[in-house]
Amino acid sequence: MSAVLILEQIALHRQGRALLRGIDLSVASGEFVAVVGPNGAGKSTLLRAVTGEWPANGEVLIAGRPRAQWPREALARRLAVMSQQPQLSFAFSVAEVVAMGRLPHRGAGAAADRRVVDAVLAALSLQPFAERSYLSLSGGERQRVQFARVAAQIWEPDGPAVLLLDEPTSALDLAQQQSVLGVVECLRARGTAVVAVLHDLNLAARYADRIALLKAGRLVTVAPPDAAFDPQRLREVFEVEVDVQRHPRDGRPLLAVQGRAASAHQA
Repeated sequence: MSAVLILEQIALHRQGRALLRGIDLSVASGEFVAVVGPNGAGKSTLLRAVTGEWPANGEVLIAGRPRAQWPREALARRLAVMSQQPQLSFAFSVAEVVAMGRLPHRGAGAAADRRVVDAVLAALSLQPFAERSYLSLSGGERQRVQFARVAAQIWEPDGPAVLLLDEPTSALDLAQQQSVLGVVECLRARGTAVVAVLHDLNLAARYADRIALLKAGRLVTVAPPDAAFDPQRLREVFEVEVDVQRHPRDGRPLLAVQGRAASAHQA
């Protein structure tokens, strides 16, 4: 599979601090890469570097083309981003918020926009909320709606697309986590490359093809879950003892924290 997203020597400094140091990463069509690491490792910063929200050194290529060379609207049809805490203070309906994802597709027509919005609402079981005010929703419901908005943005891309997600399941219960990640699987099946920041290592192990493990702005490893979630490596990165077993159904890693590592107690 060809790489849809390529990062070459990404380095980022803010206020005199090095937040990212020489990150190299490529993500293929249909691949899911989970970005994990302790707080302050640079996970969200990496997504901001990819989008250009925070200027960084190095090169970001999307579908083989430097990000800076993409016209803004064309890029928005290929690159969709869900941040940790999207802000919306107007009483739009849920359907209207999801339809915002269609703004880069001007010219597609109202019927096409409606079809996509309806499909995304159905995929996330959000039809009963369609006419409700976004401001009336709970935190978890808002998170699902924001995910629906970015899914609508690349639901029918005009070429290879990239989906960036920053903690997309943090406010969701178990059933809704499965719903959102199920839609991610659908997008992957259409060739979308997915990069998601996740704190839940078991979710990362279950859904990701590869794990990008960050510590102090450096990429410790990029590997399949089996290789990335080595107990000794997890101990060094997270400063906790982790018991790694195998899921009885699919054999993927199943992690249980046993306690802080001895070195962390001594610090």
